[in-house]
Amino acid sequence: MTRILIADDEPAPREQLADALAQAWPDAQIVAQATHGADAWDQWLAHEPDVCFLDIRMPGLSGIDVARRIAGRSAVVFVTAYGDHALQAFDAGAVDYLVKPLDPARLAQTVARLRERLQRPAPAAGALQQLLEQLAAQQRRPAWPDTLQAGVGKEVRLIRVDDVVYFESDARYTRVVYLEAGQQRDALLRTPLKDLIAQLDPARFQQVHRSTVVAAAQIASAVRDDDGGMVLRLRGSADVLTVSRPFQGLFKGQ
Repeated sequence: MTRILIADDEPAPREQLADALAQAWPDAQIVAQATHGADAWDQWLAHEPDVCFLDIRMPGLSGIDVARRIAGRSAVVFVTAYGDHALQAFDAGAVDYLVKPLDPARLAQTVARLRERLQRPAPAAGALQQLLEQLAAQQRRPAWPDTLQAGVGKEVRLIRVDDVVYFESDARYTRVVYLEAGQQRDALLRTPLKDLIAQLDPARFQQVHRSTVVAAAQIASAVRDDDGGMVLRLRGSADVLTVSRPFQGLFKGQ
């Protein structure tokens, strides 16, 4: 059975798409519905769906940001109410798109394309990734933060992003491990990890597990074990971090 994720920050279009998919693709299953980009990425990690319908413009991570993280591991259909220049790029066939309000005939065409695509081996992600990088570069976003505010007892500590070794989900909070005067320290951020990801420069930080994001510059090596698992050894810490299966493809020998 084909598993589907829907992400849209507006309830009415999200529900309309879910209802329309139930009619157009009755043998598929909607495994998750997300209300913003960070939630969509978190739900993708939890369910690894076959197809993702992503609203382009969502708070935090946009649909394009989420698609970049999926990196071709699921088929992507963008949903947008905006007839902007991006749609012309999608016509090239790298990804499909739907324009709100949904047209049943257009959705039926998209479903037919997806059914056919899912029967074939997954295409190389290079062309899609290049397109998404170009689209992401055109998005306006605030500058990445230089410091983070974390709690240590009664103290609010300002931590330089350059000093961060890794972030780890800790219930409703995020544990940040960082270096200060050559010593490893840790503190708690009030921002959940799935929301914090939208504030981090993806060129500098890599998610390696649903609950772990690591500074790329701090990664010394990735070690695979005999059971197919993988761990990271770090330059700035004696800690060893587990790499979950969806992220093991980030570490391949040249």
